[in-house]
Amino acid sequence: MSGNTVFHTLLRMNVVKQIVIGLLLGIALYIVSPQAAMAVQILGKMFVGALQAIAPFLVFVLVTAAITKHQKGNETQIKPILLLYLIGTLGAALVAVAAGLAFPTTLALGSAKEGFNPPQGIVEILHTLMMKLVDNPVSALAGGNYIGILAWSLLLGFALRHASQTTRAVVADTADAVSAIVRWIIRFAPLGIFGLVASTLAETGFGALLGYLKLLAVLVGCMLFVALVFNPLIVWWKIRKNPYPLVLLCLRESGVPAFFTRSSAANIPVNMALAKKLGLHEDTYSISIPLGATINMAGAAITITVLALAAAHTKGIAVDFPTALLLSLVATVSACGASGVAGGSLLLIPLACSLFGIDHNVAMQVVGVGFVIGVIQDSCETALNSSTDVLFTAAADLGSRREP
Repeated sequence: MSGNTVFHTLLRMNVVKQIVIGLLLGIALYIVSPQAAMAVQILGKMFVGALQAIAPFLVFVLVTAAITKHQKGNETQIKPILLLYLIGTLGAALVAVAAGLAFPTTLALGSAKEGFNPPQGIVEILHTLMMKLVDNPVSALAGGNYIGILAWSLLLGFALRHASQTTRAVVADTADAVSAIVRWIIRFAPLGIFGLVASTLAETGFGALLGYLKLLAVLVGCMLFVALVFNPLIVWWKIRKNPYPLVLLCLRESGVPAFFTRSSAANIPVNMALAKKLGLHEDTYSISIPLGATINMAGAAITITVLALAAAHTKGIAVDFPTALLLSLVATVSACGASGVAGGSLLLIPLACSLFGIDHNVAMQVVGVGFVIGVIQDSCETALNSSTDVLFTAAADLGSRREP
């Protein structure tokens, strides 16, 4: 087979298959030459940098355009989807509490991660969320403040609903253009994944994660349980038929890309394309998917809960049922306010640790452990979060069409 034939075959291949090939090639390059693996990190950095640069503006224009073109009387399922987001996140926190108590994990704590100022209480989190809502829109876009971006895009969208048809068409065309740019960037995902995997292994090696295998097993086990057991039960409740074809489709076409990009916001175009493929109402998914990328954080709730319980077990603190229940509620609220950057949920661990009277220094050491295992933890967390956005959107939309 000629080189051109191989190249064109790869181009026609599904993006997910291309990503898997990039992953395998990255591992192979690390095994053959760690120095060469480090040298290709520029590919990964450019790919992630491009996604991080376009993601805030993408959310802004998509939500604005969706609200602008929505007219009264158009069918939407936003309220049921919001309920599913809440149930999913709270359920994930409860699953993590059960797993953390059933499989207690202790940590070999080292030095704390420097340069972070985690919130000191639930009041501070709520205060921060409220202030994010009224952040300067330009600052929100520049700083990746997705709560502020969501608030301003909703306001602008509602204000433009009474604009002329020409103005609303321009807004819609802008959203389409930005989505096209993101699709162009995602076409380079296999190269980006190749660079990310090779350079990450060159920096950490396989051995860096071995010391935390039990903790990783609990974290990933919780996320798999939520993805393959808890979420399918919610979907079955809505559509009343076998949920697994839909669940597995969302994991394959949304979860796999999100695993490598580690950004729910950057995965929005993937989810939008999947929602269109599923034949969902555009008025619904054009709002719910960007919204879910901001507040639907089941994976973050699991991370916060499991690591907080691990800290409690390490310090020999007994966790009673009321405290465990309170922890799940705090994790749910905290997860909704987690930062959109990679590892954002880790900065909320000290808040959860405070429920057990664990001091700030120890809690920050737990955050440091989180950054060590973040190579796997954050990828799995994002895959669960992003795939659930489109899964619950589909469940609510398809469920509304079910015969009573």
